[in-house]
Amino acid sequence: MEALYGILIPFLGTSLGASFVFFMKKSLSKRVQRSLTGFAAGVMVAASVWSLLIPAITQSEGMGKWSFVPAAVGFWAGILFLLLLDYIIPHLHQNSEKAEGSHSRLERATMMVLAVTLHNIPEGMAVGVVYAGLIAGNSQITAAGALALSIGIAIQNFPEGAIISMPLRAEGMKKSKAFAGGMLSGIVEPIGAGLTILAASYIVPALPYLLSFAAGAMLYVVVEELIPEMSQGDHSNIGTLFFAVGFSLMMVLDVALG
Repeated sequence: MEALYGILIPFLGTSLGASFVFFMKKSLSKRVQRSLTGFAAGVMVAASVWSLLIPAITQSEGMGKWSFVPAAVGFWAGILFLLLLDYIIPHLHQNSEKAEGSHSRLERATMMVLAVTLHNIPEGMAVGVVYAGLIAGNSQITAAGALALSIGIAIQNFPEGAIISMPLRAEGMKKSKAFAGGMLSGIVEPIGAGLTILAASYIVPALPYLLSFAAGAMLYVVVEELIPEMSQGDHSNIGTLFFAVGFSLMMVLDVALG
């Protein structure tokens, strides 16, 4: 049940963000967006280090001075995977903008949902990998660290849900359908996490590589998307301040409660 709750938390974050279409006529204020983005970035960076990379290296101690290899290989695999997604997704956007009339609007909405959905896949894997290791009794993975990782991803997903549902509503889509579009973009996370946990017996032997893969994917998202977003415009130091809050909170949760 603990794992079930853990893998559903990120999806809950997306759904809550999408639900703003029922209550708000305007999007979140820039300050609130920067604060949430900075906090989520801080949590995800700390989680990548303490919940993913350090356990990956520790589990490979039997390799001696080469114990860094699984972490390094997995980390770069995660980076390159997200780089590939970012190469594909802009082309999808460009192609959708070439269409005309109602089909153009429909395709733009579809591509927007697809873009966020694709980026959610490695995040769901990250949660699944951590909980698979926790269920397997891996001493390097703590329940507090796994929960904090889920919460951090949920916080990041919160504005993503709103980013999808609000524009869909602005284009004339019904509130219920706009909400469904935002919510469904996050459904791949619990599905991916659940499948990862079900395949735990196959995953555990490769856990160091998978943990570091998740770390690379998450850090790519942080550096490529979250940090630029939290640093735009006036009062960008708000995002930096909340980055520090998120990082230190995640560090405390993982180390002190672990």
